Amino acid sequence: MDGQVPEWMQAMQNFGFEAIIKVLLATALGGVIGLEREWRGREAGFRTNMLIAMGACLFTLISIHGFPLENSAARDTGRVAAGIVSGIGFLGAGALFQTSHRVKGMTTAATIWLVAAIGMTVGVGAYLLAIFSSLLTFVILRLLHPISKTVARRHETASGPALKPDDEED
Repeated sequence: MDGQVPEWMQAMQNFGFEAIIKVLLATALGGVIGLEREWRGREAGFRTNMLIAMGACLFTLISIHGFPLENSAARDTGRVAAGIVSGIGFLGAGALFQTSHRVKGMTTAATIWLVAAIGMTVGVGAYLLAIFSSLLTFVILRLLHPISKTVARRHETASGPALKPDDEED
């Protein structure tokens, strides 16, 4: 052997302590959002949101560092990101239910989608953006909920029952 480290071994060196920190941060941020969903009694709660954020972070890290194609024209890390978005869309669609008078699960589906984006954001190292987005999501879900309920009640009083997202029923 000529003493040169194979490309795949070089790629694996990128998965050190920093990658572990990224996975832990993504998991914690998913947990913050998951706690709010758990408080509301939603199906995709604490553990689910943690797993989604962690999985998205792992896929992102693998897409960036795991494929030893740095000097290749074929390197396209965006393909993995597109796969994450599609897969999470499928998960979110599974959270939707429609009855004769309402759609249930819209906020849960949107939260699943957003938590995956937060995991991906941590995976690329944009920590401040991921933390800010997590806190903003928590504020939207928790603190703006009463406003959403009030508007829904006024709309229902004025026009009768209609299809409404699950937010307004709590």
